[in-house]
Amino acid sequence: MKFFKRLSYVYSVLIFLFLYAPIVVLIVYSFNSEKSRAKWGGLTLDWYRALFSNSEIMRALSTTVTIALLSSVIAVVIGTMAAVGIYNMRRRSKMAVMSLAYLPMLNADIVTGVSLLLIFSALGLRLGYFTLLLAHVTFNIPYVILSVMPKLKQLDPNLYEAAQDLGAPPATAFFRVVMPEISPGIVTGFLLAFTMSIDDFVISFFTTGSGVSTLSIMIYSMARRGIKPEINALSAIMFIVVLSLLLIINLRSANDAKRSDSRPVSAGARASSR
Repeated sequence: MKFFKRLSYVYSVLIFLFLYAPIVVLIVYSFNSEKSRAKWGGLTLDWYRALFSNSEIMRALSTTVTIALLSSVIAVVIGTMAAVGIYNMRRRSKMAVMSLAYLPMLNADIVTGVSLLLIFSALGLRLGYFTLLLAHVTFNIPYVILSVMPKLKQLDPNLYEAAQDLGAPPATAFFRVVMPEISPGIVTGFLLAFTMSIDDFVISFFTTGSGVSTLSIMIYSMARRGIKPEINALSAIMFIVVLSLLLIINLRSANDAKRSDSRPVSAGARASSR
């Protein structure tokens, strides 16, 4: 047994090395004073300074962050309302709608991108900032639903009715009683949507127009001419930001799990004390 445990540990280490070694090399070369990736010329921060003085990259970064924030906020509002509606459906209807809601997550990005392109063209919408925002909202909504639904299942179904029995209007009962209980899922859905929006390339490529470019599209266009050292610095910053968001999501999930596990214990302790 010890041999297999050690073997599985070595196997896991090799897998993580295979996944993250290229990223580590990229981050290291973002501090290389030489433009060539085949030669090490010493440590420097010149490429980070050049990155923030590059107007093209900064414009693409601004578009990417703005689209990610707006699409995440809109997706959170729509996704939360959809999750509440789905939760109150009958079992068969709920299963059917949930299957449809999760389909965009399982579908290939290129299929989603081409489908949205055809819809925008049929509606006569000019490809640009608005269509790009609509596309990001579309593929972000399922991630919000996926995050909010478990919190609704953990919610005591009698809380909402109890609040109404005590005189609270339906809207007040929802925002004052239900929303605080499902807020961890809403925050997690927002962070997931924000991360997926920043990371997206294929759908953005099909739904954006001339003059509107995200970081992924700009890097793709640069790759055909040769990657500049500033992109190494940009990629290093993006990796750290996305890693930080994922750590926040995992920590929130772990804290929520601890809270849910501690609730029955505390309830039992109160019952025994009585």
